[in-house]
Amino acid sequence: MTQPLVSVRDLVIGAVTDSGRKVDIIRKVDFDIQPGEIVALIGESGSGKTTIALSLMGHCRPGCSINGGSIRLADHDVTKMNEAKRASLRGTEVAYIPQSAAAAFNPSQRIMDQVIEVTHIHNLMPRAEAEVKAVELFRALALPEPETIGRRYPHQVSGGQLQRLSAAMALIGDPQLVIFDEPTTALDVTTQIEVLRAFRSVMKASGMAGVYVSHDLAVVAQIADRIIVLKAGQIQEVGPTREILEKPQHSYTKDLLSAFDPVPFASVKTAEAKAVPPILEVTGLSAGYGPVRSGEAEFKVLDNISFKMEKGTNLGVIGESGSGKSTLARAVAGILPRYRGDVFSQGEALSPDLKDRSKDQLRRTQIVFQLADTALNPSQPIESILSRPLKFYHGMTGAAREKRVIELLDMVQLPAAMRHRLPGELSGGQKQRVNFARALAAEPDLILCDEITSALDTVVAAAMLDLLKDLQKDLGLSYMFISHDLSTVEAICDDVLVMLKGNLVEALPAAHMSQSAQHPYSRLLISSVPKLDPDWLANLEHDPELAKAMMGR
Repeated sequence: MTQPLVSVRDLVIGAVTDSGRKVDIIRKVDFDIQPGEIVALIGESGSGKTTIALSLMGHCRPGCSINGGSIRLADHDVTKMNEAKRASLRGTEVAYIPQSAAAAFNPSQRIMDQVIEVTHIHNLMPRAEAEVKAVELFRALALPEPETIGRRYPHQVSGGQLQRLSAAMALIGDPQLVIFDEPTTALDVTTQIEVLRAFRSVMKASGMAGVYVSHDLAVVAQIADRIIVLKAGQIQEVGPTREILEKPQHSYTKDLLSAFDPVPFASVKTAEAKAVPPILEVTGLSAGYGPVRSGEAEFKVLDNISFKMEKGTNLGVIGESGSGKSTLARAVAGILPRYRGDVFSQGEALSPDLKDRSKDQLRRTQIVFQLADTALNPSQPIESILSRPLKFYHGMTGAAREKRVIELLDMVQLPAAMRHRLPGELSGGQKQRVNFARALAAEPDLILCDEITSALDTVVAAAMLDLLKDLQKDLGLSYMFISHDLSTVEAICDDVLVMLKGNLVEALPAAHMSQSAQHPYSRLLISSVPKLDPDWLANLEHDPELAKAMMGR
């Protein structure tokens, strides 16, 4: 057997808690990576995936340290190196591709200058040679206009293009090992395919080894040769990708796989619901940004959108980034005033601007945003955050308000003691539950959910969906669910709207999307959802109908 490129033995990584207590967050981890092999680290948030991956570069997050064991990369003992020597490895022997490409680029510098910067730092080659190599990588990564895209600034390319450019930045130094840290998590399904295809093609052609950090098993299935399953800083199971996906041995691995495919759910459409006005009716809605002149917004996003929702049912809205999904939620909520069309709540017309709506109209329709981090005031304890809507909508004060805060936390399955904490002391899933509890405080009829599970790992997202279903049964809620994750929409919604470039192209029953879809774009979206099958992406590349749809997008 060939000598491993990476060899990790008895790795222990420690951290210091806020109270000063020392804890081990990675405990006695062992694994090897062969030259040219791509190994996936999977597990829910907090399992140690990224911590282990970063340690392969000799890097630890603030407050953490490598406290035991060894990490060998080729001929280098990373654990025994000083920081200067570790820095010399980064970009040449090992490179890193982050989850957020936008955070990796300086917005004030041209793309080419940033992609070739590592060649200058390590004196790898003259600038002219580096630029030629960068253009070759742009072409290999299937980027448009490879000869000129380097002249642009980061804001002048799409999210998927920027993610591939961050890969070019990592690959230009010809590293032996590339670390991919959830690089497709924030991308919509069709863009994700393009990026995965490009990554896989370049890695295969170059023979580089890789570590792919992810909680998305379907993505891992397309790119990894082997999977390491992690929980609470310890390895639970290791095996070839197909073996782990088809014959998992550990109960935790089985839980991860079952969470990937949530059970479809349909609300009960009662005769009573059909007899009352729709919970939401939208007719001819158009909305956009910038000043409105001659009846049109300067930047038009939505054009002539119409649909209905019955009380107690759930509606999904799907489409790629930029299709207008979130803008539709904001226009319904009145955060972004529409410039044409009508919105009715239970037969009552709603003003375009939320400031002109009555308190009861505001109460009936609440919105939960994608990023709980930015939706919750970091300087306010949870009790204060939940108390504000209770006072505003219901006039609650004192002991009654405190009692209701505890009840709301219980409704979203959080302990009462959590009301004293700040948002920064909560996990991502806990913050999103608080975000949802704040919406419930108003006692709404309709909740607009804007990508509320996209930033959560598979297990936490599945638990969040179960919570939404339970609350719907108990409280008679309706949900409008904005998402680019079709499995999530299928699990929670009755009907689905498909949006493309601000237009509504098709309405489908959620339970039969794949059978009912007629529009080529709907079929493209549905066929673009990765499957738990290592051959899925390869088979997709030979699908002429999909290739035609991708070209015509």
